[in-house]
Amino acid sequence: MSTRTKATRLTAATVALAAALGLSACGGADADSSSTTLSLVGFAVPKAGNNAAQKEFAKTDDGKGVVWKESYGASGDQSRAVAGGLKADYVHFSLTPDVTRLVEAKLVDDTWDDGEHKGIVTDSVVVLVVREGNPKNIQTWDDLVKPGVSIVTPNPGSSGSARWNILAGWQQAADEGGDAAGTDYLTKFFKNVAALPGSGRDATAAFQAGTGDVLISYENEAILARQQGEKFDYVVPDETLLIENPAAVLKDADPKAEAFLEYVVSDEGQEQYVSKGFRPISDSVEVGEVEGANDPSDPFPTPTKLFTIDGDLGGWDAINTKFFDENNGIITKIQQETGKS
Repeated sequence: MSTRTKATRLTAATVALAAALGLSACGGADADSSSTTLSLVGFAVPKAGNNAAQKEFAKTDDGKGVVWKESYGASGDQSRAVAGGLKADYVHFSLTPDVTRLVEAKLVDDTWDDGEHKGIVTDSVVVLVVREGNPKNIQTWDDLVKPGVSIVTPNPGSSGSARWNILAGWQQAADEGGDAAGTDYLTKFFKNVAALPGSGRDATAAFQAGTGDVLISYENEAILARQQGEKFDYVVPDETLLIENPAAVLKDADPKAEAFLEYVVSDEGQEQYVSKGFRPISDSVEVGEVEGANDPSDPFPTPTKLFTIDGDLGGWDAINTKFFDENNGIITKIQQETGKS
């Protein structure tokens, strides 16, 4: 089932950031004169899906001899690093604005999102990850703001994953009660936040280490962790937000990067992401069983209300001004007022 609705100079600060992010190499061939090295810069969450797709891409004519150099971290930090000079052929970010930054830096063509899927390569939904057996019986968004419930979610200042999470909480409250209800809900929400790690992956690690009663996360993160042996549960709320992650090829990239993007959005490529817990971007993708899902035979239940960025929240330009402006954003102010910046 588909859930789609839809170069500045390198500064000393960017050099330090790039070093901190840590580049790693992977691929099916050793780097030699017959190989092609592609640099992938992305946010942390889809690494397993990307690696699965890279492995199968290597079996194609276009993918033969491709060696990958990878850098993963918080989406906003990664986007800023590439804009500042970090080498990339292919980027996979959490938010469309993180690709738009590279368009504005003249590193990515402004037609990057003209295709059938509007530049989106992975889909998921926001879920509530709870301790095994769900001891606090967390089933709904309202349960998160009850006294004694501690929340882990990444920091929206650095993490794209966090913005999806926070906007899902806002929209389910504001859907019927308007901005006042959304603001009231998120104020209570942030008062219950126990940790704001820098990225979605770091938030998962903090929860796995014992912090919090509930982790706000991507559905695919929960499924992947369970595939890897984690013993927690997750709840798909009746009202939640569709997560749509973009990817793009840089203007000066090796042509094999474009071939990889084409593979990623193909049915065969999407099957690799589905196997790691992502929802497919096309109706034609064969889902099958997904290990780690609540119901492996029916891994992607349809929420009663599935909100979207463009359809319900006005698109990213409006969202970033309204919610995340560094001076006047609603969520920026709530974080400051609750001391959870």
